[in-house]
Amino acid sequence: MRIAIIAGEPSGDRLGGALMEALAARREIVWCGIGAEDMTAAGLQPIFPQDEISVMGIDAIIRQLPRLLGRIREAAAAVIAFRPDVLVIVDSPEFTHRVAKRVRRRLPHVPIVNYVSPTVWAWRPGRARAMVPYVDLVMALFPFEPEVHARLGGPRCVYVGHPLFERMRRPAVAGESLLVLPGSRRAEIERLMPVFGEALARVAPREPVEILAVPRLRERIEALAAAWSVPVTIRPGADKQAVFDRAKAALAASGTVTMELAAARVPMVVAYKLDIAGRIVKRINHIVRIVTAPSMVLANIVVGRNDIPAFLEEEVTAEALAAALAPLLVDGTPERATQERVFDEFAAAMQVDGSPAETAADAVLSILPPADGVRL
Repeated sequence: MRIAIIAGEPSGDRLGGALMEALAARREIVWCGIGAEDMTAAGLQPIFPQDEISVMGIDAIIRQLPRLLGRIREAAAAVIAFRPDVLVIVDSPEFTHRVAKRVRRRLPHVPIVNYVSPTVWAWRPGRARAMVPYVDLVMALFPFEPEVHARLGGPRCVYVGHPLFERMRRPAVAGESLLVLPGSRRAEIERLMPVFGEALARVAPREPVEILAVPRLRERIEALAAAWSVPVTIRPGADKQAVFDRAKAALAASGTVTMELAAARVPMVVAYKLDIAGRIVKRINHIVRIVTAPSMVLANIVVGRNDIPAFLEEEVTAEALAAALAPLLVDGTPERATQERVFDEFAAAMQVDGSPAETAADAVLSILPPADGVRL
C-alpha cells in the first residue's frame, strides 16, 4: 500500500508519526511525504526537511512566501509522481491544503484525508464548504466538530480523539500548588504577566505558586515575575506532567493548555489580551461575524456551557481574576464543584475506543476501496 502523508509543523509530526505506526501495524506500507523526527522514525524519508516550511507569524510567511510557494509545488509534484492510494494532510492548512488542491487536480480519484480540522467553528466558517472539492474526509480532534462540518456544508467528518487529552488525564485528586500559565509566546506573557501578578497579590494564596515556562521565554518570565509581591517557582516545560499533578487550581492564558487542564482536572480561570490584529478583528466582528467560537475554553465548547470562567481584553482585570480564582483554592466550594462536573462531562465526550492514533488509522483505511484503491 502507498500512502502520502504531509505534516507542516512539529505538532503535526507527532500526530503523523503515531498515525503511521498505527497504520503500519495493520498493513504493509510504502511512504512518501514531509515530516520530522517522529514521522522519520516511523519510516518516512521526507521530500525535504519539515523545518523549511514550519514558519510562525504573518510577517515571516510574507518574507518567505516565494520559497514556500516553491515548496508547495515541489511537495505536490512528489506526491503526484508517487501515485499514492491515499493522501493524508496533517494540520498546517496554509501549506497542506494548497498541496492537496494540486494533487486533486492531477489525481482526482486519490482520496484525500485531512487530519486535524481547521478551526471553522472558531472563525472563518466558510472554510468548511471550501474544503469539499479537495478533501474527502476530515479526522477531528474534538467531538463537536463533525456536527459543525455537517451544519456548515463541509466534508464528511469523524471524531478520532485527541492525543493530548489522553496524555494529560489524571484522577480527581486535588494538588497543593497554584499553577500559572502565562502563554507560550513572548507577546502573550508581556500582556498577561503584570495583571496576573496583581491578581495573585489580591488573592494572597497560601499555596506555593508555580509558573510553567517554555525554555526560550524563561528569562523574560523570571524578570516579570520578580515584580510580583508573591514568591514563585519557575518550572521548565519538560516538567509539565509533574507540575499539573501538583496543581490545585490554575490561572492560564487561553489556548490548548485549557484542554490539558481539563483533562488533568485542574480548576482554572482563563484570560487573554489581544494584540493589535486581534483587536481589529474584534471590532470587525461586531459588523461581520467572522469569529464564531462561543468560548476561549475548549472544555466549555465541548460541554456546551461557559461554566469555566474566561475573561477577554477589557474584562482582564486584577479584580475580576482574583474574584474568580479565590474560590478555586478552597475545597468544597460551589465553584470547584461546577468545574468538576464540567471535567466529568468533558472526559465522557472526549473518550474514544482505543487510542486516537488507532481510531485515526481505522478512519484512513475505511475511505479506501476494498482492493486498496487504484493507482492512476
